[in-house]
Amino acid sequence: MDKVAEFITRIRNAGIARHEKVDVPNSNLRQGIAKILRDHGYIKAFRVAQDGKQGLMRVYLNYKNTGQPSFEKLQRVSSPARRVYVKSDNIPVIRSGMGLAILSTNKGVISNFEATEQKVGGEVLIKVW
Repeated sequence: MDKVAEFITRIRNAGIARHEKVDVPNSNLRQGIAKILRDHGYIKAFRVAQDGKQGLMRVYLNYKNTGQPSFEKLQRVSSPARRVYVKSDNIPVIRSGMGLAILSTNKGVISNFEATEQKVGGEVLIKVW
């Protein structure tokens, strides 16, 4: 199964069920995505616990005052069957700059804002708003 799709599905489902936290298997890609989501306020925090080979990552969700998750939609863009790549001059702007796109580049996993600053393109992994 797709690691990124499973990760965002678990976060989305935990947000709908109004859970405080959700546990997911750990990977460097998931850590990079979680760091960007934390830096932009979509999740509170995340912690990594090593247990055997892979480890476990606990993601603490962030909610608005209304009790709704801080994200309205988490959408997987690129998938193993259909990769979506963008050049540095075609980096997507989500919801007129109010949303976020997460890209996998040669400089690591970065947001669309950082990719625009650094003038790098890559694979569009997720759209969040």
